[in-house]
Amino acid sequence: MRKILQKILRILAKIALKKYKPIVIAITGSVGKTSTKEAIYAVFKNHFGEKRVRKNEKNYNNEIGVPLTIFNLETGGNSILKWIPKFIKIFWMIIFKIEYPDFLVLEMGADKPKDIEYLLNFVEHRVGVITAIGEIPVHVEFFESPEKVVEEKRKIITKLDKNGVAILNYDDERVRKMGDSIDAKVLTYGLSEKADIKATNYELKLLLNEKNISELNFKLDFGGSSVPAKLINVLGVQHLYSALAATAVGITFNINLVEISQALREVVPISGRMHLIKGIKNSIIIDDSYNAALLSMEAGLDALKVFQNSSANEIKRRKIAVLGDMLEIGKYSEQAHIQVGKKAGEIADMIFAIGNCAGFIEQGAINAGFEVNKIFKFSTSDEAKLVIQKKIQENDVIFIKGSHSIKMENIVEEIMAR
Repeated sequence: MRKILQKILRILAKIALKKYKPIVIAITGSVGKTSTKEAIYAVFKNHFGEKRVRKNEKNYNNEIGVPLTIFNLETGGNSILKWIPKFIKIFWMIIFKIEYPDFLVLEMGADKPKDIEYLLNFVEHRVGVITAIGEIPVHVEFFESPEKVVEEKRKIITKLDKNGVAILNYDDERVRKMGDSIDAKVLTYGLSEKADIKATNYELKLLLNEKNISELNFKLDFGGSSVPAKLINVLGVQHLYSALAATAVGITFNINLVEISQALREVVPISGRMHLIKGIKNSIIIDDSYNAALLSMEAGLDALKVFQNSSANEIKRRKIAVLGDMLEIGKYSEQAHIQVGKKAGEIADMIFAIGNCAGFIEQGAINAGFEVNKIFKFSTSDEAKLVIQKKIQENDVIFIKGSHSIKMENIVEEIMAR
């Protein structure tokens, strides 16, 4: 049924796009896609108005989800009865003229070869954004090599014509090189001085008050102009990349830097993606539980360095890393988990490792000189959550991350303040 549904939705989506002709901004990468989509949406909504722009909701970034976004519908699951009213709505909008957004901000995932190619065969886009790939990309298990992942992701810019714009993360070498020999105009973003759009003078402040936990202040620089900007309740410089990508897209559509910086203040961190939450015993939870790849896992652990010695109000905080398996990386799994364990061992005061690869995380931490009695291993998040709750002390900061299937959100729910 799924294959038939997929084919029907593809045909109908192509017809709808041809009729309404929205400008499509397509986003891909191994990490940071959703945060980038949200930042772009915030900039567009602020400038053009909410009715003129639409984005994917939830995880609607595949062969079913993208067409559903085009039609502004939710899935009907496996129930034919639930799909009937959805198809009535689809045919209505194809036959008659309805109000339709001018812009679609579409995240596109690539779980396997030809996924991006499939989506671009019926979605014609004006702007292609590539976030980051990293050393061991997520879903690499289903590709011959990391280079094949790069090849698939690159299609989002090679399919652009000379009127299109490719927006690339300059700081990721693999992404930067994708801009060679393409027809479209290339704009780069990053923290490097050589990027077209860059963030400078960035500083994270821990507020830890009733209203906000933190703010990340920085300067947005482009073409000789510089404006102050701010992101609320984020932790770590990786958030700057989403803001910079959104700035690049905004500039492409002639939105000025001042307006972009104002819109970025309204970006709300997404649950499960480096989301700061108040936990039990005055602890702080860094909820990054939605999914995991090596690049994002290492970036998240780096965020713990903010609490290295002391933090706001000179409160001493233990740093706890709660790390689940990174799935879908195949033969690179042992190497990646040892690498993460080593990183955690250099930063954290206590480590909880969860899943089949917990032993590799432990091995990496021990290699870094971490004390064995401060590492705890569990098979599942449900086994771990009560133990973690009991181990938490006053003012701890807890970083929680793992692949979606490991259900690390169970731990977040157990230890968050009520």
